[in-house]
Amino acid sequence: MMEKEEKMIDDFDLQQIAAPLQEWFAGHARVLPWRENPEPYEVWVSEIMLQQTRVEAVRPYYERFMKALPDVRALAGCPEERLLKLWEGLGYYNRVRNLKAAAVQVMEEYGGVIPCEYGELLKLKGIGRYTAGAIASIAYEKPVPAVDGNVLRVISRVTADEADIGKQSVRTHMEEKLAALMQKPASGAEKIMPRIFNQALMELGATVCVPNGAPYCTQCPWQRFCRAKQEGSVDRIPVKKKAKERKCVELTVFVVRDGDKVALHRRSSRGLLAGMYELPNREGHMQPEEAVSHVREMGYAPLRIQPLERAKHIFSHVEWNMIGYVISVAEPEEEQAGGKNSGQKNGDWFFVDAQEAKERYAIPAAFARYAEYMNIPIGPDAKKAQEPIT
Repeated sequence: MMEKEEKMIDDFDLQQIAAPLQEWFAGHARVLPWRENPEPYEVWVSEIMLQQTRVEAVRPYYERFMKALPDVRALAGCPEERLLKLWEGLGYYNRVRNLKAAAVQVMEEYGGVIPCEYGELLKLKGIGRYTAGAIASIAYEKPVPAVDGNVLRVISRVTADEADIGKQSVRTHMEEKLAALMQKPASGAEKIMPRIFNQALMELGATVCVPNGAPYCTQCPWQRFCRAKQEGSVDRIPVKKKAKERKCVELTVFVVRDGDKVALHRRSSRGLLAGMYELPNREGHMQPEEAVSHVREMGYAPLRIQPLERAKHIFSHVEWNMIGYVISVAEPEEEQAGGKNSGQKNGDWFFVDAQEAKERYAIPAAFARYAEYMNIPIGPDAKKAQEPIT
């Protein structure tokens, strides 16, 4: 079956896609901050941010990040808490941890200069084949492909290739075909400019040959020879095996407040949101009396409780369905004796000033609905009045 599927792309003359694509890009490329200065560091940071994140969502984060950490040296020396705070809201925090680890590699092994060769880029932490191809081609004009989901889609459609794009063998085959095209001698309009060609493929997939809904075929520079359009197979290409259904998890989230302080918890160094600071939570939906009992078990004296609205957060493989409570507590006896200092711990919770928590600690976006309650007024003027615990 695989041989038949691959034959579709093998029988297609990819040479014909280059000239109309590059000409189209010249007049339709979006103005993006990382395109203004396609230096290696800028390309690298933008590509890591753009993984699993929409372009429009990335813009403000990219500009803030580059202002704070303008080069590899600054990134390599950035403390983790500040780094995570700069990344707050983008999610998938291992991306930025790997980014810093790779920056340290660049400083120590490459004298602070991001390597230009594809093979060397692959040695850096967190850089895979797509990102290596993007940096090498966009920043250094190397004739290597950068195959992401957009590229898989547009090439599958133009060639009417019905191979499963979720298979690594299919991606590898496409990379090989595009590499051969990019490295083939050509002149004039057919000459491939790696920086333009790869960005144009991505742009076509992001704005015309879109992933959700019908593609805008009348705006496509390939409409004359697109096989999927000619055969009426656009709606079933690309082919990708359906992913497993997400696991649904119920959580109860606690906004535990002691005056101007709020409780935080640091997650395990492994697994989902590894090492991140979060609002304390427990699996399952607790009734108010259960929530109060849990806080007591943690060593605190609950005074008032305020139920909060439901919230949902979807990760790639799991969905959190959450309920929450704001719970006011009296300070624990050990804090009464020793004085309330920011950061004092009780069990695996610790209290910090609520404003400091917002400014210093990167709270995952999953808790955004409840994080706003960390320092809003409590009482008659609050969004919901707290009920005293008797």
